[in-house]
Amino acid sequence: MNENLVRHLIAAVTVAVLVAVGPACTRQGDEASGVAAARVSPTVELFPTASGSVLPTPGPSPSTARAPRELPARFRGTVSRIPKALAAAMRGTTWHPGCLVPLGDLRLLTLRYWGFDGRVHEGPMVINASVADDVVSAFRQIFRAHFPIKKIRLARRYRPGHDDPTDRSDFSAGFNCRPAVTARGPLSNWSQHAYGLAIDINPIQNPYVTSDGFIRNYHARRYRDRSQRLRGMIHPGDAVVRAFESIGWHWAGDWSTDKDYMHFSLSGN
Repeated sequence: MNENLVRHLIAAVTVAVLVAVGPACTRQGDEASGVAAARVSPTVELFPTASGSVLPTPGPSPSTARAPRELPARFRGTVSRIPKALAAAMRGTTWHPGCLVPLGDLRLLTLRYWGFDGRVHEGPMVINASVADDVVSAFRQIFRAHFPIKKIRLARRYRPGHDDPTDRSDFSAGFNCRPAVTARGPLSNWSQHAYGLAIDINPIQNPYVTSDGFIRNYHARRYRDRSQRLRGMIHPGDAVVRAFESIGWHWAGDWSTDKDYMHFSLSGN
């Protein structure tokens, strides 16, 4: 298994019993970028809990704290089967019996990306196995373009009626067994995220905007004016849109009425 993936799994498991994870990586992409070395974040928030929250990665004690490791600024994207520890954590949170896609048809990606701090970070994303390699290709292009992503992290449990308009969460995620959600609330149909065929990028900077201009999240409202060129915003024809177009995905920022600027999906829904 990829060294970084092992590190993430160890950091996220908080139960007393250690889970032994064997070699799981099936494919890996790694490329030089010609950019000076960058610091890589050594820990990542990974596993959702049964309550719907996400377990924060335990930080090292003061006596054992180390500076982030220096690594060449190059893209790396890995694809692996869902480890047992992660599958157990997903049950009852972002996956449950009755979901459209069995856990065996999902894959765990580990992706490097440029953060808002100008450094290279690494985060996990769950996606449908059928598009895993394509998604790695898209993020490779996004990395090459130095497009900044606030954080890549696994989705958390969606609880209808508990949307907090003051929530500052700003993470990019993929699979989540939930209904489609608009700025006005959930719909009756499944989201493309429930199929593992959709990804949201920087939701604060790229909010869901209704046809009459409503944005639910208070912190996202400053990004209503899409003529702005602020860090992390997605615009028509930019590197992020082109990256997903290259794998046959569609951007919900092109919808004719409501606009879901964070949302990319295979179907366009």
